[in-house]
Amino acid sequence: MSGQDADWCDVGPAEELARLPLQEAVLNGRTRIALSFRNGAFSAVSGVCNHVGGPLGQGRLDGDYIVCPWHGWKFHHATGQGEPGYEEDCVPRHEVKVANGRVLVNAAAASRRGKKPHPPHPLEKIVRRGEPGGTPLDAPLRVVGISTTNMDVANPRYSTSDALLDSALASAGERGAATRLIRLAELKFRACEGYYSKAARACTWPCSITQMDPTDQMDGVYEAFTQWADVFLIATPIRWGQASSLYYRMVERMNCIQNQETIADRVLLRDKIVGLIVTGGQDNIQAVVGQMMTFFGELGCQFPQFPFIAHSRGWSHEDMENNVRIVRQSAELHEGAAALAQRCLVTSRALLDARVAKDRVSRGGRKAHRLGGAESAE
Repeated sequence: MSGQDADWCDVGPAEELARLPLQEAVLNGRTRIALSFRNGAFSAVSGVCNHVGGPLGQGRLDGDYIVCPWHGWKFHHATGQGEPGYEEDCVPRHEVKVANGRVLVNAAAASRRGKKPHPPHPLEKIVRRGEPGGTPLDAPLRVVGISTTNMDVANPRYSTSDALLDSALASAGERGAATRLIRLAELKFRACEGYYSKAARACTWPCSITQMDPTDQMDGVYEAFTQWADVFLIATPIRWGQASSLYYRMVERMNCIQNQETIADRVLLRDKIVGLIVTGGQDNIQAVVGQMMTFFGELGCQFPQFPFIAHSRGWSHEDMENNVRIVRQSAELHEGAAALAQRCLVTSRALLDARVAKDRVSRGGRKAHRLGGAESAE
């Protein structure tokens, strides 16, 4: 058998393979291809997407184009070219023939992979305080307040968690810190779509949604957490014994930050301090705070002594008018919010001076085993 003949691989009976418009096949036990059957003919292209290696053969056909199941990149099922406007982003094409009722695919690619240069996303590079290009270590600290209460933005109401957050930010500003307020209710951002559940490496940094959807406004939250702020003050009401729905939508989208520790052995948040403000007409403060501290602890954040303030009047107090009145009039609660901000600033400055955090953190007993090596591109 000649070397050229040896490149042809039998992938199965034509009659059976023709039943599916698109499927994955593996040549010689290592080369993944996307085998399609369209308009009465078989075609084959590489089964590895240009983006982050998604399995094209497990995707779907949209007309003449294969849609990657991970992030929606498209390639022509026969030529491997990218969709119109992105033709330079192409995957290798493989020759296909049918002989004696069997489908044969040539393992040697008939064309080359092409990757159109894409400018890096602004969030890709993490610029850290005290490092080249970053804010000087001795520059004023930066505090971002995250309001997670959900309300009609056009007709705002008094929010007890927001009111205490405002007091905390005002106190931080009085102590020389730069402050920024992000109200999640004013942002339009999609819920997490579970890319990690498709495959670990399908969850990217920045978030896949952020990369694909320029209208998604989660990028402002990402920038504040990974680039700008030293201190995060997170405020939430208690809703049915839990933090607000907007809080959960935000933190689910922040899985991409935590997942980088598993996927790339990369810690995105270093020397970051978190303080929490929790209010509610009903109790469950410890459970709400416990979840929040666990989540931000898993991101690599640190906490000041006494890391949260909270207010609740208990199960039987559904009279929100009185709850609002108490928070409005309580000098003690607002002083507590100011003190929380001060503790966060003191802890942040001490942590920055000590430079305790490291780029690499041992995984043993923490979260996940080391992932296997990257799959072959062909």
